[in-house]
Amino acid sequence: MQKQRTERPAGSSYASQNPLLRIWGWGKDEHGRLIGAVISALIAVVLGMMPYFAAAQVIIGMLAGEKDLSFYLPWLGLGLAGYAARTLLYNMALSVSHKATFSILKNIRQRILEKLPKLPLGTVMDMSSGKMKQIIVDQVDGMETTLAHLFPELTANIAGPLFIVVCLFVLDWRMALLSIVTLPVGMAFMMSVMGSYAKNYEGAVKTTQEMNGTIVEYIGGIEVIKAFNQGKSSYAKFADRVKANAAYYYNWMKKSQFGVSMGYSIVPASLVTILPVGWLWYRNGSLPVETFIMVIILSLGIAGPLIAAMNFVDTLATVGTTVASVDELLSAEEQHHGDKEVRIKGKDIELSHVSFGYHEDKNILRDVSLSIPAGRMTALVGPSGSGKSTIAKLIAGFWDVKDGTVSMGGVDEKKIPLEQLYDQVAFVSQDNYLFDESVRDNIRMGRLSASDKEVEAAAKAAGCDAFIRSLEKGYETNVGGGGASLSGGEKQRISIARAMLKDAPIVILDEETAFADPDNEAKVQAAFSVLAKGKTVLMIAHRLSTVTGADRIVVVKDGKIEDTGTHGQLKDKDGLYAEMWRQYNKAAKWKVGVSNA
Repeated sequence: MQKQRTERPAGSSYASQNPLLRIWGWGKDEHGRLIGAVISALIAVVLGMMPYFAAAQVIIGMLAGEKDLSFYLPWLGLGLAGYAARTLLYNMALSVSHKATFSILKNIRQRILEKLPKLPLGTVMDMSSGKMKQIIVDQVDGMETTLAHLFPELTANIAGPLFIVVCLFVLDWRMALLSIVTLPVGMAFMMSVMGSYAKNYEGAVKTTQEMNGTIVEYIGGIEVIKAFNQGKSSYAKFADRVKANAAYYYNWMKKSQFGVSMGYSIVPASLVTILPVGWLWYRNGSLPVETFIMVIILSLGIAGPLIAAMNFVDTLATVGTTVASVDELLSAEEQHHGDKEVRIKGKDIELSHVSFGYHEDKNILRDVSLSIPAGRMTALVGPSGSGKSTIAKLIAGFWDVKDGTVSMGGVDEKKIPLEQLYDQVAFVSQDNYLFDESVRDNIRMGRLSASDKEVEAAAKAAGCDAFIRSLEKGYETNVGGGGASLSGGEKQRISIARAMLKDAPIVILDEETAFADPDNEAKVQAAFSVLAKGKTVLMIAHRLSTVTGADRIVVVKDGKIEDTGTHGQLKDKDGLYAEMWRQYNKAAKWKVGVSNA
């Protein structure tokens, strides 16, 4: 199997890198602004000390009985200038760091959204929409605090107290030690909580993802819930997840309350040691009053910034989980295809000794070899879960095969760039997903450059022009999320119109009449006949009546090719297809309330 290309640099592992370094790497285009913000914050810290020095000098002058205003004015001016300069530089630092941060978050989201189409469909399908939303929206937003505040603010909040402590040691080393004695005691209480923060946060992310997934499931299935009167049981599951999420956070905060409260109480209590001991030293003459006052004033500036810095501890603890979630997407293996457009000589398809499974421990297809001739209709039939849709999606390039090859026009699909490969195939799925846009824009998804006339021509060919024009706003009618305002048959015909507009040489129809009533089925079949004309067609259907006219029918069972042939050939054999045909005809005769024994 050809190795997948990843973004991982040689000799390194994302899992082993420091989360802050990963974020720093994502923001490499904004390093200049972030560094500038940190420098501005540091200068602001130094200037922010000037009011403390000025206040101390004013108090010393007052105690000395100084009454001359000319003594106080310079100190008052110095304090005011320092405060103004500190405020200006600090706000400037935050402004710059926020601009840089929002640019980085935009780039991260763009990288994720650019990454998703490159991933195998199975990788994306394994992630719930709730989890995807939490990563792209909530967790990327969660990095705003780290980038915009952590770098400038944490730097300033640590540098400020350090600068004060240095000044205190210059004034009197004994008083300096007294001013910081409460710090380790308070920090010990804080660390008793923060030591398990990363683990607790990881659990919080998990329970929130489970809640989000349940909410999405509940809202998405509300129609079925009401139709089958399962509101009570379904709401109970929804309510249980919400309550479990709330209970987790409540219990977590309850466990943390004592340690956090003690830490916040003890850290700022430096005057508890400074005042009594300093007074004794002042009384016995070993501490000048000027130094005593200066120490009291300066010590008041230690606790505030440190407490603010401690508020970032939870941010640091959550960074690892956040970065791991984002990296789960950004570092996922991509489909590896050629970079240069290749010449595809025909429209035939061939699978050679293909084994494939969505998970490594279980193969759905086992040694499948199959030729699909150009310009003909090939039908895949078989029991549910036999691998029919998997074959179709491998041909469409939704996954890359692990063992064996899938070729198109004699070219291994792995050598065909994904964009070129997707242009070769029109896939009409049983899901028939429509975007929350107008009918016209949904059809135009087949070819974005198409004119309005071309869109309407495709709709006429698909047999849906009449019903579209009967809608309130015609082609400009919004279909709602997933095409909620349309019937299943209408959505199918719009999907076929989209495929017609694409005009790809290979057409794959997966359960194209799954939702159709007899009238709609006839319209869908007529639209399909127009779409399939002159193309290589692969059809999957459970209604065997829809494939009786296929040029070739392939019977799939347990991930293997059971048999091939025309309808006439297969129904006369004593095989799986003949049994399916008998059961199909028997079911067609069933009537509600009538015994068919």
